[in-house]
Amino acid sequence: MAAAHEPRTRTLVSQVQLDRPVGRTVYWTVFWTLMVLFAAVFLFPLYWMASGGLKSSQEIIRTPPTVVPHQVHLSNYVAAWNDADLGRLILNTVMYALGALAFQLVFDVAAAYAFSKLRPVFGNAVLFAMLASLMIPTTVIALPTYLTANSLPFVHWSLLNTPWAIWLPSVASAFNIFLLKRFFDSIPTELLAAAAVDGAGPLRTLWSIVLPISRPILGVVSIFAVVGVWKDFLWPLLVLTDTSVQSVNVGLNQLSVGIPQNVLIAALAIACVPTIVFFLIFQRNIMAGLTAGSMKG
Repeated sequence: MAAAHEPRTRTLVSQVQLDRPVGRTVYWTVFWTLMVLFAAVFLFPLYWMASGGLKSSQEIIRTPPTVVPHQVHLSNYVAAWNDADLGRLILNTVMYALGALAFQLVFDVAAAYAFSKLRPVFGNAVLFAMLASLMIPTTVIALPTYLTANSLPFVHWSLLNTPWAIWLPSVASAFNIFLLKRFFDSIPTELLAAAAVDGAGPLRTLWSIVLPISRPILGVVSIFAVVGVWKDFLWPLLVLTDTSVQSVNVGLNQLSVGIPQNVLIAALAIACVPTIVFFLIFQRNIMAGLTAGSMKG
């Protein structure tokens, strides 16, 4: 009897309405209609790109366009892989993405931990300045960043056409530092105090206590780091002028004028596969990490 008096969660449609046959039918009809509609809106561009790579050169420019290819030309994907040298471009991009991931996990975690738990002097002011930089468009700071990469202060080394030109600017991610700090803020202070009583210093506490319970947010930061480098175009276009070290976006842009349009679309479809697979594998970490630390117990 006690269970019958437990309060129910309030929703847009009450449980009484759902218990009625008409209400339940209307609810599920509207639900699945919206689900199919939104899925079509988001998935149709992917289908259009994948099917475009299967069309012939005449069909790809046909007006009105065809939704389903009249003839399937799998040779377009083979030509895209060979002519565009996608293997090298994807390998370069993977190297840039993994390097950026490693640097962000090391330096962004350290910065967020310092802001959250060590609380340095003027830490809040520095954090505010970092977050304020998110309001500045990327194109505005592209020129000074390029000049810095072309000639590092004091040492005057050029980072152009090297992985460092991609790795080092990616470390300065104010958004990832803010996400990490918010999660670290939710870690009980008593837990860190108990570690300090046992003789653990700040570095040992970070390694043995904070990082093991921060796997959800570390997964989110990893996803943002990899996808951010993979989809970036403007910065690699400026600093990677050598064709042997270009990323996949820059390389395909350079080759877009020399290959047929249907082969180019096939190359774009192949270039999207790694990020889609990466997202499908780690999609649960996105919501788990974004919601972790939002409420303090």
